[in-house]
Amino acid sequence: MDEKNRTVNLSYNEGQNTIDLPVLEGTLGPDVVDIRNLAKTGMFTFDPGYLATASCESKITFIDGDLGLLYYRGYPIEELAEDADYLETCYLLIYGELPTREQKDEFVRIVTHHTMIHEQLAAFFKGFRRDSHPMAMMVGVTGAMSAFYQDSMDYSSKANDRMVAAYRLISKLPTIAAMCYRYTNGLPFMYPRNDLSYSANFMHMMFSTPCETYEPNPVLVKALDRILILHADHEQNASTSTVRLAGSSGANPFACVAAGIACLWGPAHGGANEAVLKMLDEIGDVAHVPAFMDGVKNKTHKLMGFGHRVYKNMDPRASIMRRTCYEVLGELGLQDDPKFKLAMALEKIALEDPYFIERKLYPNVDFYSGIVLSALGIPVSMFTAIFAMARTVGWISHWNEMISDPNQKIGRPRQLYTGAQRRDYVPIDVRK
Repeated sequence: MDEKNRTVNLSYNEGQNTIDLPVLEGTLGPDVVDIRNLAKTGMFTFDPGYLATASCESKITFIDGDLGLLYYRGYPIEELAEDADYLETCYLLIYGELPTREQKDEFVRIVTHHTMIHEQLAAFFKGFRRDSHPMAMMVGVTGAMSAFYQDSMDYSSKANDRMVAAYRLISKLPTIAAMCYRYTNGLPFMYPRNDLSYSANFMHMMFSTPCETYEPNPVLVKALDRILILHADHEQNASTSTVRLAGSSGANPFACVAAGIACLWGPAHGGANEAVLKMLDEIGDVAHVPAFMDGVKNKTHKLMGFGHRVYKNMDPRASIMRRTCYEVLGELGLQDDPKFKLAMALEKIALEDPYFIERKLYPNVDFYSGIVLSALGIPVSMFTAIFAMARTVGWISHWNEMISDPNQKIGRPRQLYTGAQRRDYVPIDVRK
């Protein structure tokens, strides 16, 4: 590397040719090598899974997996989860700055008054089987929103149209998610209440009935709000990259977010907290924990909710969720819940056993969030739907950032082709 000019010199064709590739600096994190001119050599980079490729430039979220840092627009996730609420966090992700009191009040007012969905959109649910997975319904209904909101769709040139779409998605996804739960359980849909906060309103739409009003517990509302904040964005993960790639073609934001929901549905992405509860059910009893952990060491059992692909040390969201877990279970009198005791036994071994410490298999946010959601009365099948509800603001923020860039091009990854070379067509009667 040329330190003065900040370039990387690449030699190819046995040293006969060279090319200088610029080094770009970010405000935080590692520098990157700009390989856009590499195509002039007739070569491309090979990076399956994009593990060493920066797919875009972004100002929204920063992660340092080695140090265990997660910042939204420069603000540590620990501070936001402790002091902010979800809609304040949404404003920050969308606009880049924390709102003033007047800005927040207006933002909350707009989101609150957009929570109703079109009655004809509600009729879509009748086309689903009662046992449909909530994520299947969320993908379909979210994508269908584009058929109902065609009044402001000049997204490339009008910032106001982009903001209208952002408000609609942030405000209506909780309504759609709650409707998925209600439909699956044969319950009537509950209209949103404008007198409740974002998280309290979601709990109302989930658990109220026409004959009995559900009054959300403030401790539980705060816990759900924290879950939403902690999952609001996570840089260029698979679903966010999916939203960006779909958006690069000019697709409308409702279709792009539906694509993100579909990607999140994959068990390798959004189903981790669901997998934790399934693991706890399989272990069954605290007495079985030592044998299970021995199986993990022998690779005959898989330990869910520990370690993280990005965070090589402690997941910064985990300590917040751990405290929230204790608060919720204490409020509900569930400290002696068998599943919670089972989880704490797993946690104790993982934090004390050298095998797990050396491999940095610390509990992550999913280990605790599934326990909290379950305590709130939310079924396992809804976990990923709530994740999608939380992540919508991250998706729409990245979509907006990308669409606002006048230099944005349609995404078009390349490949290393290893198939057959050119060959001639052989008539079917003479093929052997």
